[in-house]
Amino acid sequence: MKKKNIFDFDKTFIIAELSANHLNDFDIAVKTIEAMAESGADAVKFQTYTPDTITLNCDNDYFKIDQGTIWDGKVLYNLYEEAHMPWKWQPKLKKIAEDLGLIAFSSPFDKSSVDFLEEMDVPAYKIASFEITDTPLIEYVAKKGKPIIISTGIASIEDIELAIKICKKAGNDKIALLKCTSAYPAPLEEINLNTIPDMKEKFKTIVGLSDHTLGSDVAISAVALGAKIVEKHFTLDRKMGGPDSEFSMEPHEFKSMVNSIRNVEKALGNITYELSDKMKSNRDFSRSLFAVQNIKKGEKFTEENIRSIRPGFGLHPKYYNEILGKKSKKHILRGNPLTEDLIN
Repeated sequence: MKKKNIFDFDKTFIIAELSANHLNDFDIAVKTIEAMAESGADAVKFQTYTPDTITLNCDNDYFKIDQGTIWDGKVLYNLYEEAHMPWKWQPKLKKIAEDLGLIAFSSPFDKSSVDFLEEMDVPAYKIASFEITDTPLIEYVAKKGKPIIISTGIASIEDIELAIKICKKAGNDKIALLKCTSAYPAPLEEINLNTIPDMKEKFKTIVGLSDHTLGSDVAISAVALGAKIVEKHFTLDRKMGGPDSEFSMEPHEFKSMVNSIRNVEKALGNITYELSDKMKSNRDFSRSLFAVQNIKKGEKFTEENIRSIRPGFGLHPKYYNEILGKKSKKHILRGNPLTEDLIN
């Protein structure tokens, strides 16, 4: 089993979001979680709600989606009826995920779902983007004392500040913020990854990315900018359909992303100006001072008979001007490095 505290990871914490990609089929949910583990995910995230805990069964214009999304024309209640995961599955799926080495946690959407997840002993909570304004929910979750990951997709800076304030007032400072663009799929021009280091500095929290773009470029780039958490939707096959399939990753894509993130982590390394053994050995190919003509004993060093060239076996080029005009102590053949014992 991996560590339960998701903030203890010394690498990027990579979350595979199951969301609605179970397609109301328990076996598909199981196969998807198995594929997540095989693809290198650290965690699987569920969503814990029913249509009645998240909205009202009403089809007037207020509850019809008409914002230029992939769900336009649907009524909210009907969409969530299609997308929600039966609660009775979740303890079983959590056990399956944990047996595969994954951390399993969820996004609650009301107090009853928090209570249900507490019975499941989830190790963390996720506050979805559209719930960042639900301050009573955030307070209720924060009081459970577990790590909280908060998506900021629709949040103003004031919303983020208020959510953090509520968590800390409840005695919970185990907070991570996810840079998020609540568009599905999200256009690259609206991602603004440069916000990630600013969020880290401004809010003094762990910062990550909840990514709804197509492909892995944004997620990989986010890690290079300091993201410590990456969340992507995961599906066995986009052709299977479902409310979230269009912006979900298939297993081979997710695995490729994980591999790239791990490579970026290796390349990021530490802040250092020390040379590795390999780099030190390559200094042999740096510039140094050499005789480029035969030089007789007592002859002056000039711009014509010495130069700064590769390789690096002679004196440092910083001595070039100092040496010019001095005389040679010995005969020096063309192609030999200049050393201190050769200079009067």
